[in-house]
Amino acid sequence: MVKVGLVGLGKMGISHFAIINSNPDAKVDVCDASGLVVDTIGRYTSTRTWRNYDEMLKKGGLDAVIIATPSKLHAPMVRTALEHGLHVFCEKPFCLDWRESEELAALANRKGLVNQVGYHYRYVGAFREMKRLVDAQAIGEITHVLAEAYGPVVLKPKGTTWRTDRQAGGGCLYDYAAHPINLINWYFGLPDQVTGTILNSIFSSDTDDEVYSTFAYAGGRSVHLSVNWSDESYRKMSTKITLVGTKGRITADRQELQAYLREPVAALPDYHEGWNVKYTTELTETVRFYLRGEEYSAQLDDFVNLVQGRRTDVINDFWSAAVTDRTIALMIDDAEREKTNAPEIVRQAPARKRWFGLAR
Repeated sequence: MVKVGLVGLGKMGISHFAIINSNPDAKVDVCDASGLVVDTIGRYTSTRTWRNYDEMLKKGGLDAVIIATPSKLHAPMVRTALEHGLHVFCEKPFCLDWRESEELAALANRKGLVNQVGYHYRYVGAFREMKRLVDAQAIGEITHVLAEAYGPVVLKPKGTTWRTDRQAGGGCLYDYAAHPINLINWYFGLPDQVTGTILNSIFSSDTDDEVYSTFAYAGGRSVHLSVNWSDESYRKMSTKITLVGTKGRITADRQELQAYLREPVAALPDYHEGWNVKYTTELTETVRFYLRGEEYSAQLDDFVNLVQGRRTDVINDFWSAAVTDRTIALMIDDAEREKTNAPEIVRQAPARKRWFGLAR
């Protein structure tokens, strides 16, 4: 039995609580600063509750923690948990400073502790299959990639929460764009150059609502990133990756993978020349508890299995998340350069729009 402490009972925290609480190999404590949520869970379930994170770590007798707090709290909470010798699952984005991400990844490795970050798209069947095809060089040399994510999060001006506060780790870049960036890092690693980055507000006063950027890799491969969380033409977040290669094209989203191969590939006997379509339902293993999508349960079940030593391969560890944090940092630096070099008419945008919390 793995004793898990879950801190942060917002949207993702409640989702994680439902999933981990259903795992027969886990016993869960919860912690949150909100008395209402903690008191309600304590009153209607047998779950032990805490209001203080440090107290839970000291007195809870835990093996592991799940951290689902606002992004700016991730780094100090992860460090404290690791120093207590606890295995850690942390929601994404990992840290707001990539150097701190690497420090924590190294610390977890030195202590031999399981470490994961909640980049759940790596558990979506179509994106995992795309990784298999990339590794098998199914479409030859990949020359261009289009990474997209759209959804209806901020559709009008509204009050500030940590999700719409850039300094707290919110905004379209950290909340939405981090997912396709993490997939690109999974397939191709850290880009060698980032250019043309635009972090633009549409309705938010303190952060970005749309993100555009171009990544360049050695050998000439380019990646165009296009993300917008103020797009009401989508009912919920939709992420799609398109790969163009010398021997074909592959497109994947949460529903399916489409692959056009110019010729058969010996390592892929289940694919033929021409168009191939595989649906996520046939690419995804059934999970014991379904909530929002198989990927959410799969990643937490993996975490419990890793802590118990039932498996050793980590799909989304701290080191992989640190690469995404570093890519985001390259984009922020590039956006500042783009802004500095922009024509005067662009620099003098409407006063209500802001750039990283500072009026333009």
